[in-house]
Amino acid sequence: MAMVTTPTPWFLRRPKASHGIWSWVTTVDHKRIGIMYGYTAFVFFILGGLEALLIRAQLATPEGKLISADLYNQLFTTHGVTMIFLVVMPMGAAFFNYFIPLMIGARDVAFPRLNSLSYWVFLFGGLFLYSSWFFGGAPDGGWFGYAPLSSSAGFLPGDHRIDFYALGLQILGVASIVASANFITTILNMRAPGMKLMKMPVFIWMSLVVNFLLLFAMPVIAVALFFMTFDRTFGALFFAPAGGGDPILWQHLFWLFGHPEVYILILPAMGIVSEILPVFSRKPLFGYSFVVFSGAAIGFMGWGVWAHHMFTVGLGPAANSAFAVSTMFIAVPTGVKIFNWMATMAGGSLKFKTPMLFSIGFIAMFIIGGLSGVTHSIVPHDAQQQDTYYIVAHFHYVLFGGAIIGLFGGLYFWFPKIYGKMMDERLGKIHFWMMLIGFNMTFGPFHILGLKGMPRRYYTYQAGLGWEMWNMLSTVGAFLIAASTLVFMHNWVKSKRKGEIAGNDPWDARTLEWTIPSPPPEYNFAVIPTVTERDDFWHRKYKEDKKGRPVPVPVGGSEEHSEDAEHDAGHGIHMPSPSYFPLVAAIGMPVAGFAVILHSWPLGIVGTVITLAGFYGWVLEPATAEEH
Repeated sequence: MAMVTTPTPWFLRRPKASHGIWSWVTTVDHKRIGIMYGYTAFVFFILGGLEALLIRAQLATPEGKLISADLYNQLFTTHGVTMIFLVVMPMGAAFFNYFIPLMIGARDVAFPRLNSLSYWVFLFGGLFLYSSWFFGGAPDGGWFGYAPLSSSAGFLPGDHRIDFYALGLQILGVASIVASANFITTILNMRAPGMKLMKMPVFIWMSLVVNFLLLFAMPVIAVALFFMTFDRTFGALFFAPAGGGDPILWQHLFWLFGHPEVYILILPAMGIVSEILPVFSRKPLFGYSFVVFSGAAIGFMGWGVWAHHMFTVGLGPAANSAFAVSTMFIAVPTGVKIFNWMATMAGGSLKFKTPMLFSIGFIAMFIIGGLSGVTHSIVPHDAQQQDTYYIVAHFHYVLFGGAIIGLFGGLYFWFPKIYGKMMDERLGKIHFWMMLIGFNMTFGPFHILGLKGMPRRYYTYQAGLGWEMWNMLSTVGAFLIAASTLVFMHNWVKSKRKGEIAGNDPWDARTLEWTIPSPPPEYNFAVIPTVTERDDFWHRKYKEDKKGRPVPVPVGGSEEHSEDAEHDAGHGIHMPSPSYFPLVAAIGMPVAGFAVILHSWPLGIVGTVITLAGFYGWVLEPATAEEH
């Protein structure tokens, strides 16, 4: 009996484009999604940097008149939100997307279309936040959004600035939660045969810790943001003292998310540095187990220190003392990592390539930020400095000097793998030194300004307070950072077009991603590797002599597998099919957000229908593409 074939509906037909814009719009390839995450985060980095330059230009001299107080509030709020939620977090996600499957010997992530959804939700969440500039102004209550100011309907009718903050962060939270579930599943279930947990690269361990933190931290702030939205939109009283609410509840919920968030931001850079240092020291990471378990300890202990952000709130001596002690304790696993990194370099055959310079810069700047942070475990010290520029200095040394400088090291390190070209070393070193000097010129003076009593969040100040020289020095440093970023952008574009061909393993590296062609094929590995050692690729290339020095293995090496052999072996591999349904599902979320702001039920129904239509098509769509 002949089988009757039902034609596939037009909206379920697979996208066929293999190149061009449409191929990027519909891609579910983890590498392309990682690239899109990276470029989008960098665009937001430029926007956040421009906001910072306007802030510094305003504060360069006393009684500045460049911008108004209202615009200043919008700028420092959007700068903080941008750098945390739209730059450092998604830049970490860019590395997770691109390199987790490559480093564990997998062909893709566990849920490729869910991966695509996370990117599009992130993009539309960021655009939704920035669209506030066209609807009466950007959020202006600080990135922390303290109640009751942020939870009221505002002092002006139709003031929706904080609504964009609350709804935008909720949309971005969806992207983080689905991505974290995807990465956790990928790491725990898709490792190459033989890659036990204690044989995973440190970057993979830090990725695992970060994504567990995301999975549990994002619902906490989601609850707080829902409360805020209900207070503002529907007249609820969660944070209103007059109605029995408590504004301190917002701070508890926000910082219960906010301090694990600090480690969400910094641990990816710690993982990157832990991969770079052994390669350019030509020796294994010292104390691998200690580095791994200290990262896990940081993730666990990070849940017990949130109230050190609240020492000036009035929680009482018992609570303040408990959180002071926990803050001191969490410095221990961080210190363990620093000593292990230093021990890795000690006695090594060091090569001061650009990735290595950024890694060393990361360690130095993070030590400064960490030491200033530990001083705030002392409650009287914290009470004195809480609302001054000393705090601003501390968190910039951690999040810029630490996270962003570490991420730049990762970009230089893995650029050859992504594009098959080498970045220009001379320009890379110019970028590093300009950024390092500019960074310290910008944020080093903040310590002195804070000790001299300059308050944070003020848009101007009087002359004669001893702050003028330090503010001018800081502003000059900020523009030097901007100039260094232009050098990086020039280097990136130039190297991508005309850079020296990299080969598969230009750094003589240690992990699995360097065993395959650069850039990698869509399927990553023609044959899934079998892992027998930690740093398995290194052990394929070298053995140790009697004095512990690496000696090349006669057979094998970094160019062992040719690209032609990989391509020929890749035939017959099924990969997930492209899909535009994650994009459709993501579009509905900001539409629903606008419906809440505009109090439009019809628009809310439209947004809900769009999202449900995307998921409906997603469920019915064929899962696997044709053979390669």
